[in-house]
Amino acid sequence: MRKFSMTAAMVSGALLAALPSAASAQGVERTYGSPTSPIASLAHVPAGADILFVSGTTPSPPDPAKPEDLGDTKAQTISVLTKMKAALESKGFSMGDVVKMTVFLVGTPETGGRMDSAAMNEVFRTFFGTAEQPNKPTRSTIQIAALGRPNMYVEIEAIAAKMP
Repeated sequence: MRKFSMTAAMVSGALLAALPSAASAQGVERTYGSPTSPIASLAHVPAGADILFVSGTTPSPPDPAKPEDLGDTKAQTISVLTKMKAALESKGFSMGDVVKMTVFLVGTPETGGRMDSAAMNEVFRTFFGTAEQPNKPTRSTIQIAALGRPNMYVEIEAIAAKMP
């Protein structure tokens, strides 16, 4: 009886020691609500993941000779997400690793002072939930009164996570 207990204890200990490795091997898990939604409803990042925080990213002017002309919400979202993609890639991450985003939008004259979330989402869907990059992050989108420069309508921050 004692021999069996010792063997069972050794097997149990070996199984418990293997659990953290198995959990970290599973990777980031996302839960999607509506299949047409551009975002995930949940993201689970297991212990041991590499995490990267991307500070609020703002648009660059399409023409450096016209620094005040940043374009509309669509053009600004393209600029912001393109810059964010490059920043992530410089650290070995990709847009597919983004698990959480916060989008700050300023109301535009064209939308009567309301945020142009339709234009932002149109661009967002070209970076997330595509055949090439199927992952979608969780996200909050907030209308704010203003950003750091006149005619700036978009700022986005992100958290990315991946298993080493």
